[in-house]
Amino acid sequence: MTAPLTPPPPPHEPSPHDAWQAPDAGYATPSDVGYGHGGPGMRTELREAAVITVCVAVVGALLGVLWWWLAPHVPLVGDVDERGSWVVYLKDTEGEQAVGVDGTFTLLALAFGLLSALAVFLWRRRGGVPLVVGLAVGGLLGSLLAWRVGMWLGPTSDVLAHAKSVGKGVTFSAPLRMGAKGALLVWSFAGLVVHLGLTALFGPRDPEPGFGAVAPEGGGYGAPVQ
Repeated sequence: MTAPLTPPPPPHEPSPHDAWQAPDAGYATPSDVGYGHGGPGMRTELREAAVITVCVAVVGALLGVLWWWLAPHVPLVGDVDERGSWVVYLKDTEGEQAVGVDGTFTLLALAFGLLSALAVFLWRRRGGVPLVVGLAVGGLLGSLLAWRVGMWLGPTSDVLAHAKSVGKGVTFSAPLRMGAKGALLVWSFAGLVVHLGLTALFGPRDPEPGFGAVAPEGGGYGAPVQ
């Protein structure tokens, strides 16, 4: 005589009260590690980048004033030739004042690039393409503004009129000019390098792999991955 066949037990239906086990303290959940949250949002980053661009560009006026104040003066001398026409020539043909003008702008641009990158990093301790682009564009616009401000504050560009006003054989300063136009890119380049370095050294770190949303067999949601 055989025992009666008993039907298998029905499959266990999970109840809403025991669907998931609460994660243990000390383990990260998807909301903790920021899944689905890619930062402040593109609109916010673009707004911040625009603010950085404007602020950095406006500071270029200060760079122009310092360039005009610290750059060496190139001495010129006016004279009258045999036909009675005014001519202007360098007083010291072997002087390096013109090189010093470009060098002064380059050193100041390096310093401004370092300070602007540090200020942006302290304001927003993270990277991001919009912030970096805003810093670079602001540095270029600031350099252009500094160039124009320095020329405007310096001696007049009409050297013949200046020579006539001071008199024959009297030394006067040449207009503030930039021979190496590549110096206009120094601020942007220095700002990018310094900001990237600060972000790499002191910026926020991504969550360590091994803790996250993988639930091993028999374990609760959010358990560490072995």
